[in-house]
Amino acid sequence: MAKGTPATSALEKASTAFILHEYDYDPNAERIGMQAAEALGVTPDRLLKTLMAKADSEVVCALLPSDKEMNLKKLANAAGSKAASMLPPTEAERITGFRVGGISPFGQKKRVRVFVEQTALAHGKIIVNGGRRGLQIEIAPGDLVRLLGATAAELAS
Repeated sequence: MAKGTPATSALEKASTAFILHEYDYDPNAERIGMQAAEALGVTPDRLLKTLMAKADSEVVCALLPSDKEMNLKKLANAAGSKAASMLPPTEAERITGFRVGGISPFGQKKRVRVFVEQTALAHGKIIVNGGRRGLQIEIAPGDLVRLLGATAAELAS
């Protein structure tokens, strides 16, 4: 089994049930989340990508199905902000403590508000990044929302 990450440690500390999935990460994939879903043989609407953004000046985390694109206006609205923009990769890595392609919503260096695409919560289990490239965590949506204090919202275009 995979070596522990800050994400898996956070879930273990919270005594939350989860399943780890490893796959061969392709750094050249055009869409990393879609590549992960395909490699794991799951539908892309169950595998959520982790996107780091700014809502006005506040850093936030957004979780969307890997086959969807984020609508920044909808994210700003969900956050109660005037505007939202994506964080540059280097800033996302600095704030989260994870490398792009391995950013998990769990165990980030700095806790930020988390927003999750509401349609993803209809699944019995969803999959998010496990804190390193090639590692995913399968978890109940209710546990994800509870542990992250996540807000369900319409985020996709």
